[in-house]
Parts: sequence; C-alpha cells; structure tokens
Amino acid sequence: MKTAIVYCSQHHGNTKKLLDAIAAQGDVTLIDAAAVQSANLAPYELIGLASGIYYQKYHQSVMKFAQQNLPRDKKVFLVYTYGIKRPGYANAIAEIVRGKGGDLLGEYGCPGFDTFGPFKLIGGIAKGRPNEGDIADGVSFFYDLVQGAQK
Repeated sequence: MKTAIVYCSQHHGNTKKLLDAIAAQGDVTLIDAAAVQSANLAPYELIGLASGIYYQKYHQSVMKFAQQNLPRDKKVFLVYTYGIKRPGYANAIAEIVRGKGGDLLGEYGCPGFDTFGPFKLIGGIAKGRPNEGDIADGVSFFYDLVQGAQK
C-alpha cells in the first residue's frame, strides 16, 4: 500500500528511528515537515503523521503541514515518541485529520530519550528508547494497520 509519512524528528532522532524501520517494510515515502513545507499527498493510499512530542503535542511543523497539505478523506495513522507518557498527545493532530474528513486508523506511541528542560540536569529520561522492542512494536503496528486497511 503506497504510504507517505510526514514527520518531524528533532533533538535525538527518536521518531526517525521508528520511521526508518517502518519504511523498510515496503512502499513508504518519508517527508520531513521541518525541511519541506508542502507536498502532494493525493497519490498516497495511506498517510502517517509522526512527531516527537513538544509541549504535550505534535511538533508545529507537522501540525502546519497537515493543515495545509493533508487531502480530504484519506486513511491516516499517527506515530509519536514522548519522554513521559500522558494521555492526549495526539488530540490536536487528530482534530486536524477529522477536520479533513480523514479516517484515523490508529496511533502508536512509545518512549523516546528526552533531555528537555529539567530532564537535562539529570542526564535525560527514557535513555536508550526507543529500543528494539519499541521499534518492533511500531513495525508490527504498521504491518497490522496496512493489512486492515487493505480489506
């Protein structure tokens, strides 16, 4: 299934580690929203939106990209990495997807090494994350999602 994943992975590259493993599974194009401000997503059957979590939501570049470039009525999934697990990280981006009539198929989030603010003073949190298990779970999430979307 032809897939595009729009992402932002700054600081430690946590989200990009997940996406590289997912992209290795097949016909997946990665689009860095921090480097590219627009792209035609219409030809893609499945669109992912991925980011590290910044101030309890997706990076602004992914939010803006989705607002401006996400076509109507697309199948969409979400991927994110975080320092501390809290509910609601994907709420704002999910709202954009719903506003475009998108079919939100699922989301996958896992810990990622975080040295923001006071965490820097203690050497960071979630060291070594995402780890092999997190990445394998992310790949499994994507595989299951594609299988379900093809039905």
